[in-house]
Parts: sequence; structure tokens; C-alpha cells
Amino acid sequence: MLPFDGEINTTIIAGSFLWCLALYISFAQLRESIIDRLHSWFNFVINLFYTSKINNQSQESQSVLFASLISILPFLTLGILSNWMVEISLGRNWSISVGILACISCAVYDLGRRDSQGSE
Repeated sequence: MLPFDGEINTTIIAGSFLWCLALYISFAQLRESIIDRLHSWFNFVINLFYTSKINNQSQESQSVLFASLISILPFLTLGILSNWMVEISLGRNWSISVGILACISCAVYDLGRRDSQGSE
């Protein structure tokens, strides 16, 4: 049915997205700066093309949503590269296991980071 005859490898997809989640959780400051920059850029573009201020609140919400969604792309790229490196070094069998381990480790790190910021 599809014009190409290829096999979809779910192990690569799952491992890449697990690494993406781990990196997204662990690099909170980078994530927030990417979201802020994209948000300001989207606001600039919206104000450039739409001069009326009728739906300012909805346009603001829409730009925040788009900025949050697009901010995932750099982490997805790094997640694909990380998963590829794991597959080269350890083999395809370890791809999902190491991705889950990375997610858990990064989540524990983020909880500790938030706890230390809250105590200051």
C-alpha cells in the first residue's frame, strides 16, 4: 500500500523517544530558554502579520503551545543520536533498557535539583 517497502523498527523509535524524554527532563534551563526564545519569536511573527488585538489572549496561548511543541525537536535530535550511539556500542538489545535507565536517572536528578532550589 505504501510506495516504499521498508520495515519500521519500533526499538529505534522507542529508544530514541526515551532518550529524548531523558534529555528534556535533565536540561531544564536549556529547555526553558528555548521555549522563551521561540515564544518571543512567535509573538513577533503574530504581531507582524496580525495587527488587530481582538484575540490577544488566544494568540498568546497559541504561541506558548507552539513554542512548547517545537522545543522538543532539538532534544529529539539528540535523543536519536544518543540511541544510535547506544546501539553501536552495546547493541540493539540494550536500546530500550538504557533509555529507561536514562529516564529514571534524569528524573531523579531533576527532583534533586528542584529540591535544592526550593531549600535556598
